[in-house]
Amino acid sequence: MTKNKKNALMVLSGGMDSVTMLHEYAADIELAVNFSYGSNHNARELECARYHCGLLGIELVEIDLSFIGLHFHSSLLEGPDAIPEGEYDFDNMKSTVVPFRNGIMLAAAAGLAESHGLSVIMIANHAGDHALYPDCRDTFIKAMAEAIKAGTYEGIQLKAPYTLLTKADIALRGKRLGIDYATTYSCYRGLEKHCGRCGTCIERRQALKEAGIVDTTEYEDE
Repeated sequence: MTKNKKNALMVLSGGMDSVTMLHEYAADIELAVNFSYGSNHNARELECARYHCGLLGIELVEIDLSFIGLHFHSSLLEGPDAIPEGEYDFDNMKSTVVPFRNGIMLAAAAGLAESHGLSVIMIANHAGDHALYPDCRDTFIKAMAEAIKAGTYEGIQLKAPYTLLTKADIALRGKRLGIDYATTYSCYRGLEKHCGRCGTCIERRQALKEAGIVDTTEYEDE
């Protein structure tokens, strides 16, 4: 039987969600891309992205989008002390929104996919992001999918299979896949250890707990 040709490019941050998708869809993924845009946690996430691509034998392309960090406004771009502490809710975490980040990344990913002859782009947005981040919502993903399809010769597809899943749902998938989540990174402060107090750290802890996964992440507050 002829082995199916891998046809997908995946946007890979190195966080829990994208690493889970990388493992779950590894049989389809030919290429992964990581974007450095000046966020506090870019470097830590990139280490994780490199590790998991190496583990799975998937090529990783690293693209510099440093103009975002230079010209856009977001607490995610302004150092660890700018990140608010507390629950992952709209009022507390709105300052972390990087304007149109996913739109910019997906546009670059579309060009990269077409250049490599790949017909699918994958992104790991999920339901927990919807209220806070406009460019993670189902309506945005559908609109971007139409734009990418219309703007490429081969009609490249955008797939976001985690759009309606919670972070705990994704963690459960990772549990079945045997992923060690200590080799992923979430903290918006970008410290050596997860701070344990910002919204993303709290969300991470809750998701792992709900999925029944022993949390071996190193937190500063422990």
